[in-house]
Amino acid sequence: MAANFGPFGVWTFALDQQPAARAQELAAELEAMGWGAIWVPEAVGRDALVNATLLLTGTEKIVIATGIANIYARDAMAMRAGWNTISEAFPSRFILGLGVSHQPSVEGFRGQEYGPPLTTMRNYLDRMDAAIYFAAPPTDEPERVLAALGPKMLELARDRAQGAHPYLTTPEHTEIARTILGEGPLLAPEQMVVLETDPVIARQVARESLAVYLPSLPNYANNLRRLGFNEEDLTEPLSDRIVDALVAWGDVETVATRIRAHRDAGADHVCVQVLPINDIAAVMRDYRSLSHALL
Repeated sequence: MAANFGPFGVWTFALDQQPAARAQELAAELEAMGWGAIWVPEAVGRDALVNATLLLTGTEKIVIATGIANIYARDAMAMRAGWNTISEAFPSRFILGLGVSHQPSVEGFRGQEYGPPLTTMRNYLDRMDAAIYFAAPPTDEPERVLAALGPKMLELARDRAQGAHPYLTTPEHTEIARTILGEGPLLAPEQMVVLETDPVIARQVARESLAVYLPSLPNYANNLRRLGFNEEDLTEPLSDRIVDALVAWGDVETVATRIRAHRDAGADHVCVQVLPINDIAAVMRDYRSLSHALL
């Protein structure tokens, strides 16, 4: 990939909770810590492409990536135009992460019909690639990755994108994903972390964050079943086994060891999500502590 963003980056909702100018300042702080990229979501917060542009404008060299831009949020021609526009303005600093989201979100929040994920994504990529774009083109090839969990979506990420950005996974999944992708494509999994050594407190924080995704979002639940978790693990409030597998908690070195486990399993870049996100000072403190251990 043209984008050079190193082995570790930040994945966070926390910047969405701040006014835009403050989010830019915080992004610059993360850049100064040495993180290679900031991955931003698109769910019920800021528009992912607008947000990426704001953060790129407020920083100098860090890569900004969408984790992910929802294909139901804009048609393929609009996505292609936004992708090219940002890529031209900020060469080799933007990665478009694309995903199919989840049926409850698409049909509940957006009022749209949710199609079969693999077919829908493949058709969307076809339309993106065929879309007309007559503005000044990017000087570097624009780059995209897919939110991919299952084998067939990982194959599509290998064949039609620069790689994959799996979310809510484990190092074991990273090893499987690397085997499917092969050696060339980017593999950038996300890892949730809690810098807390008390198991009761750490798991409580983890469960509060995981409740957004499990057991209600089937794409995640089905992927975890493929990894060997069962219905007892996925029943609220979720088993300790699955909580500990998905969220790294403990002291800085314990958490850093889990993050590095993704690299050992074949990840090129690990997207670190510090929890909880409701105290921005604590979030930034924990990213600084982890930067000392990892970067």
